[in-house]
Amino acid sequence: MLLLNKEKSSEEADWRFCVAPMMDWTDRHCRFFHRVLSRRARLYTEMVTSGAIMYGDRERLLGFDASEHPVALQLGGSDPLELARAAEIGAGFGYDEINLNCGCPSDRVQSGRFGACLMAEPALVGECVAAMRSAVGGQIPVTVKNRIGIDEQDSEADLTRFIETVAEAGCEIFIVHARKAWLKGLSPRENRDVPPLDYERVYRLKAAFPELTIVINGGIETIEQSATHLEAVDGVMLGRAAYKNPALLLEVDAALYGETAAPLRPREALERMLPFIERELERGTRLSAIARHMIGLVNGRPGARLFRRLLTEESVKPGAGLDIIHAAIEAARRVEEAPSLAA
Repeated sequence: MLLLNKEKSSEEADWRFCVAPMMDWTDRHCRFFHRVLSRRARLYTEMVTSGAIMYGDRERLLGFDASEHPVALQLGGSDPLELARAAEIGAGFGYDEINLNCGCPSDRVQSGRFGACLMAEPALVGECVAAMRSAVGGQIPVTVKNRIGIDEQDSEADLTRFIETVAEAGCEIFIVHARKAWLKGLSPRENRDVPPLDYERVYRLKAAFPELTIVINGGIETIEQSATHLEAVDGVMLGRAAYKNPALLLEVDAALYGETAAPLRPREALERMLPFIERELERGTRLSAIARHMIGLVNGRPGARLFRRLLTEESVKPGAGLDIIHAAIEAARRVEEAPSLAA
């Protein structure tokens, strides 16, 4: 296990800015990199099923670096007893939050009776939340990530009933993707873009439940947009925008948390990654497994193509090592010194 329980400071209980859980993307290498970019953003794991935790390699699935705090474990499942045990195990690994996925629309998730289809069963979700909260003994929050609706069940009354039922089970924090999910007829990719965004519904949800922490998710691409949403809700969660343009995370601490320290420059962030990358290479990790998360760091700047090529084409070659990262640092330096024109 890479880390044990630690005391949580009050600032770690802030959901003002979160980086969304994304399958195949927000692994531990990605999260370490994102933590280098922002000290305050709240990070989430990929969704891990309760069954995988019960019967799989827990160290591989749950291990993380202590620097990732605050970091949340997102679980997928619908069996209260199994989720309770998974939450207990996650708490033992030192996670700051256990999040239940009630928003993923993929066929695989639906066949397992978890993800977005759970919005049709608020009583079951409440039972799961109550069991998970009991298992972690109140030491860390149990939260829910959900959509504003699914299929034909997408009225404001349906959403209110879901939130009320789950809140009665003890959930105080909801991360709400401001799109409904079509479980039949749309692919997971289409469910990220086709259903229209309805931020106002999430705003009204917060107004109706002022005692709850409501975090908004979906289609948010900039720090400026995040600040606007924070006028109506308690937090914002960015997903693909933060992954594809990770440099925006360099702005988070100053813009949304009032930090006075100057943000890192991209090359400085890469320099801080060097010890981690060296350790991982010694453990047998391929450089490309880490480098793939850093490709977008200087997007939109002159010289970005060379930077991307180093981290895509060169990092996958046999024996690729720290020399590639040093070359990328030099490429990033040149990008920083170049005039700010389109790449």
